[in-house]
Amino acid sequence: MLRRALLPLALGLVALAGVAQAQTRTRLTVYTALETEQLAPLKAAAEAAVPGIEVAWVRDSTGVITARLIAERQNPRADVIWGVSAFSLLQMEALEMLEPYTPQGAEALRPNMRSDRSPMTWTGMDAFVAAICFNTAVAQQRNLPRPTTWADLLAPAFRGQVVMPNPNSSGTGFLTVAGWIGAQGEARAWDYMRGLHDNIQVYTHSGSAPCNNAARGEYGVGISLDMRAVTLRNQGAPLEIIVPTDGVGYDIEGTAIQRGTRNLDAARRFVDWSVSRQAAELYGRWYALLALPGVQPAVRGYPAEFEQRLVSQDIRAVANERERILREWASRFDGKSAPRN
Repeated sequence: MLRRALLPLALGLVALAGVAQAQTRTRLTVYTALETEQLAPLKAAAEAAVPGIEVAWVRDSTGVITARLIAERQNPRADVIWGVSAFSLLQMEALEMLEPYTPQGAEALRPNMRSDRSPMTWTGMDAFVAAICFNTAVAQQRNLPRPTTWADLLAPAFRGQVVMPNPNSSGTGFLTVAGWIGAQGEARAWDYMRGLHDNIQVYTHSGSAPCNNAARGEYGVGISLDMRAVTLRNQGAPLEIIVPTDGVGYDIEGTAIQRGTRNLDAARRFVDWSVSRQAAELYGRWYALLALPGVQPAVRGYPAEFEQRLVSQDIRAVANERERILREWASRFDGKSAPRN
């Protein structure tokens, strides 16, 4: 009888303990431009690895999330920035928006994929690269030639068959433009973009969208990012992933602590984990170029030429010119951009 009487009390105490544990968790507001399908597994892994935190995502494309962070800098709402372009992070660094902190183990990251300051202001996760998603079925139907260089996309056969991201809203769009400038010089790159504009059907506001469009057969060519191209081809889309021989732009996904966060201790523990081998192995589910050396990516189907064909670029110099380049691009080409939702 006593056991029956005590059972509800015990269950009540267990429930109260669960509530108390939930109340002691620190809610970290994490601003990100990660792909939507990456959010759930990364959240689960982070919360399992860092006791006492809860990840609350605020997600948008790179240009939009960067603009939001900068607009909020006098009254910041983010605690951590995770999975955002290094070009954007360097822009925020110049505005003194990032909390100086060197995560435990960050010195092991590739030198070109982490902050050069001490303490560091950001750390790299992985790199993503511009790529051409070429729909072979559409190419056969429309007699489209297989491109091997960016210049090949200027051919009249591609009129209305090319889609690319708007660099003002998409990090993939910006790294592609920055790559052309790095490979060709700025004057020639603007001339190239003027010619390509004639063949562009639409500029999307997502870096993944052009490859998604090409995979569905809506267009023959989507200028997009390597991760999306590899994912869609592994799912069976009739895509060839083309790495142009005249060089491809790239960007680094990185992590930083928002200066002014009220949860500094939890944010530091979070970014300590974000540079760990366990975290790098997670990034390797989607990306082949990882910031932590010695980690074998799990993703299949990456063309070996990606790393060999990266353009030479100074990411800090590009970051310093980002706003000017974006204004110039918008003044020339924004007329074909998709409506904003």
